[in-house]
Amino acid sequence: MVASIGYAAAQAKAPLGPFSFERREPGANDVMIEIKYCGVCHSDLHQVRDEWGGSVFPMVPGHEIVGKIVKVGSAVKDFKVGETAGVGCMVDSCRSCASCAEGLEQYCEKGFTGTYGAKERTGSGITFGGYSNNIVVDRAFVLHVSDKLELSAVAPLLCAGITTYSPLRHWKVSKGQKVGIVGLGGLGHMAVKLAHAFGAKVVLFTTSDGKSEDAKRLGADEVVLSKDPAQMKKHLRSFDFILDTVSAPHDLNAYLALLKREGTMTLLGVPPAAPSLNIANLIFKRAQLAGSLIGGIKETQEMLDFCAEHGITSDVEVIPMNKINEAYERMLKSDVKYRFVIDMSTLHA
Repeated sequence: MVASIGYAAAQAKAPLGPFSFERREPGANDVMIEIKYCGVCHSDLHQVRDEWGGSVFPMVPGHEIVGKIVKVGSAVKDFKVGETAGVGCMVDSCRSCASCAEGLEQYCEKGFTGTYGAKERTGSGITFGGYSNNIVVDRAFVLHVSDKLELSAVAPLLCAGITTYSPLRHWKVSKGQKVGIVGLGGLGHMAVKLAHAFGAKVVLFTTSDGKSEDAKRLGADEVVLSKDPAQMKKHLRSFDFILDTVSAPHDLNAYLALLKREGTMTLLGVPPAAPSLNIANLIFKRAQLAGSLIGGIKETQEMLDFCAEHGITSDVEVIPMNKINEAYERMLKSDVKYRFVIDMSTLHA
């Protein structure tokens, strides 16, 4: 077994603190990574506080992982010791269902194995995530990471990056299209950058008066204050695609009215209650309301390569490990631009 250290929550709503544990010894198909940085996702907070139910404790969160490979199994040919690698939201899947066969492991019909808080498919252990000094993962779920970009700013691409890239690619966002992004948080700021890189005209929707300058710096061509009916009315029936990154309750009908005929609005956030929909907004334009969940391994690698080619990273605030509980409280107040990332060199036994 591999001795490991990290930060864990002992029980629901408990603060995270130092935690010693063991990982499996790397097998023939495994890659062992010394973690350099791990991003902090809002879902980490939800899981630690058991807000979705079913959380397993003790829990070591973290699924935006980048670091250096320190060991590879005897059957691993595509990764080498010393290379930079990443691990995202999944570390396994059934690998036999139709979704897995198509490289869509995130939709595994038997459920993918999460990077933390999930039952391992082999053995009886529970997965521990990236708020730790190392991780051992089957090579099929390890990703190549370019050394061209600042590694701390690459980490959030493993969740926020792929979560926004996948729907933009799936619905074929391209040059000349008009694309709306709802919300400018951890997901929204990546969506703006990526949609801009795809060549679309990007319009950010926000409820905050002060986000216009930053949105334009990130790549937005226009910013609309969504609480201003006059500003919203100007964009009726004009959007090819709208990507909604907001989890808080809000009126979806206001945005569905902005879609062109056969336009699509895709949801990434999960609101606490089911929304009320005016179905006429869909029927009379043959419009679509859809959802999307991260991306498969092949597409995640494609996203990382695209970001390396275009110089795209997340805007981050790097924190020491012992500031994670403070970071959670700040995240609840949206007091971060736009993603916290933990420097694992600050993790000590």
